[in-house]
Formats: sequence, C-alpha cells, structure tokens
Amino acid sequence: MQLQALVDHAVTEVGRVLLGKEPQIRLALCCLFARGHLLIEDLPGMGKTTLSHALADVLGLNYKRVQFTSDLLPADILGVSVFDRTDATFTFHPGPIFTQLLLADEINRTTPRTQSALLEAMAEGQVTVEGETRPLPSPFFVIATQNPIHQSGTYPLPESQLDRFLMRLELGYPHPQAERTMFLNQHHALGNNRSPKQCISADQLQLIRQAVEQVHASDNLLDYLQRLVAYTRQSHEFAVGLSPRGALALLDSAKTWAVMNSRGHVVPEDLQMVLPSVAAHRLVPSGDYAGDNQALVAILQHNVDVVGP
Repeated sequence: MQLQALVDHAVTEVGRVLLGKEPQIRLALCCLFARGHLLIEDLPGMGKTTLSHALADVLGLNYKRVQFTSDLLPADILGVSVFDRTDATFTFHPGPIFTQLLLADEINRTTPRTQSALLEAMAEGQVTVEGETRPLPSPFFVIATQNPIHQSGTYPLPESQLDRFLMRLELGYPHPQAERTMFLNQHHALGNNRSPKQCISADQLQLIRQAVEQVHASDNLLDYLQRLVAYTRQSHEFAVGLSPRGALALLDSAKTWAVMNSRGHVVPEDLQMVLPSVAAHRLVPSGDYAGDNQALVAILQHNVDVVGP
C-alpha cells in the first residue's frame, strides 16, 4: 500500500471516533512520524484524550495515561526502587513512562518539578532514576494536554519545555454537522463505539520514518525557510523569534508532510501547512499581540504571503 493510502486509512479510522477533525488528525500523525511530541491545548471535553487513544489504536502502540495533579511527584511517572527484604536488594518498579504512547493529561495542573520529569525522556528517549539510565520503548511518543492558562490551578509550561514539543494543536468546537452526528449517535459522543483498527504496523511506521530522512529540500525551499525564520527574528511583532531548533523542527515537519502526500521533495505548501502548529508555541509575541494565540497564528499565516515562496 502506498504511504499516502496508508495515512488516509489511518486518518479515516481515527475520524470514526473524533468527528470532523481531519486536519488535526493529520497533523498529529505528522508529529508522530517526525519523531516529535505533541501538545494539545484546549478546553475540557473537546476530544483530546479520544484523539490520543485512537492514535495508539491505529498504530498498535502500548498506551498509558497519567492524570497530572498538583500532588503528583516525579517518582509517580518515572518509577521507584523498593527494598526487597528477602534478598536485601532494591528492585526497580517502572513507572507509566515506560510505554510507547504516554498521555500526560492536563500537564499544566502539576508543579514544574513534576513537569520537568518528562524532559530527558522526550529529548533522549531514556530516563535516569537513582543514578541509573534506562532506555524507553521505541517508538516513544508523548501527547500532553493542557487547559488554557487562564483557568485556575494551572502552572504554565516554561518556554524551554514548550520547545520540546514538536507541535501544538487546538481541536476547537466541532462542526455543526459533526455535532449533529454525535447527537444522533451518542456512542460517538461518549467514546463507547468500537476502537479504531490498527492500520499501520511497527515495520510500516519505521518505513515512513526512513522515508522522511530521504526527502529532498531544494536550495530555493531552504531560502524560503530561512526568510520565514528571519521574519520571526526581525519583525517588531515578535519579542523572541524561532531558534535554530525551531527552524529544524519546521523543516522536519515539512518533510514528513511531503511523505504523507507521497512526495520525495518538499514544496512551499508543506511548510505553510505545518507552520502554525510548529512555530506558534515557540514564538513570543510582543506589544499588543502578547498572549493572543489567535492573532499570532494570523501573523504567521500572513508572514507566509509576505516573504513569498
């Protein structure tokens, strides 16, 4: 099966339980294929958990969920060594992070100390507990959800940790037609309908990731990327522009989007499709734009037209 048909099949399966959100589903798959991690920011009840569980189903990944609360400790995520009296040794009991797809639900409800427990795992695919480094399963994919920062009882993620997420998505309210379907079939609304079928095997996932590494980006495309990045660094609308790591994340995501559309080279439209999701949480707007994510996305989309392909 061609890669594009494989991806389309996966999108269709996830779309059976998350209605009317095809663009967000494709971006979430793009994030996973690009070896990144995903942050979903939205109000409660929008389908964040449904999306993460459905992605685990279509990819056949081991799945664990951790509900982040204010009293959660790093050991609750990473694991802990327990003394065994029978042989007078300590035995390590792995935490829920030892899985392939980890849902860190409401990550900004817990303290910065516990939030930071994910940093090494997300960056290096391993965790160090009590002086011993332990590898995590492969693939390892974190989906973190967070409530809008204006809600009470939240601890905003620092910029350094936001940068560990390849993409940030918002699901938003459903389209009226999709919402009507939920009303007519409450199994959709309650998440009790059948689980999505596995569409992509471990070998196929590895082939997709290998294909991303072979995608070609022309000199003209790289010129366009550099103009986009330079705009974020020089424009008065941004207090902080894209870092080199952010620019690489943008290129990797564009290459992955090209593979998902059965192309071996990147075109400007690939960059344009992934730009808001990859860049918005890495940029710091200035002046009147501070704290306004919607305005920031609008600036980014206008930026695409300003610098031109």
